[in-house]
Amino acid sequence: MNREDLGDLRAEFEALVKENCSLDPQEAQRDRDAGDKEDEEAVPQFVDALTQKLLAPAISGVYLSRLDIKRIAEAIDESLPIKERVKMVRALFRHTNSKEYLRKAFDEINRHINGRILIYQELSESFPHSKPIFDEHSAKAKKTMKMFEQIIEDFEEIEPSEDPLFI
Repeated sequence: MNREDLGDLRAEFEALVKENCSLDPQEAQRDRDAGDKEDEEAVPQFVDALTQKLLAPAISGVYLSRLDIKRIAEAIDESLPIKERVKMVRALFRHTNSKEYLRKAFDEINRHINGRILIYQELSESFPHSKPIFDEHSAKAKKTMKMFEQIIEDFEEIEPSEDPLFI
């Protein structure tokens, strides 16, 4: 390989880096905020309380990662981009209009939580001195799952009507 070929290759690489890897902080901020208009759409009332309780391991007893939330969405035939966990949960429940959808979503979340509870049980058997800690997390997780049933019960379905302004 001669020097001209290396020079051409270097020029192409620098152009690619300049085009795709900008160091301009304003441009980076614009890219990061690109989906924020969609993220600010209205969501049902229960979603804010749900995210506060579900995404805080100290309250829910489990940690749901971005990948967990993505898998939950895929299991109920939804497509979510990977973002902050709060934004992902908001997007998951943004267009909720039926108890059936809620039930499917919460059933899938329960499957993930039950998986964590099984892990806690295995760990408490392997490490008996830590059993009280894992039992506490399991109890919180079960309490969180009961909260889902209450949300489904209290949810008022939105029926489509002829007149969109009719209340």
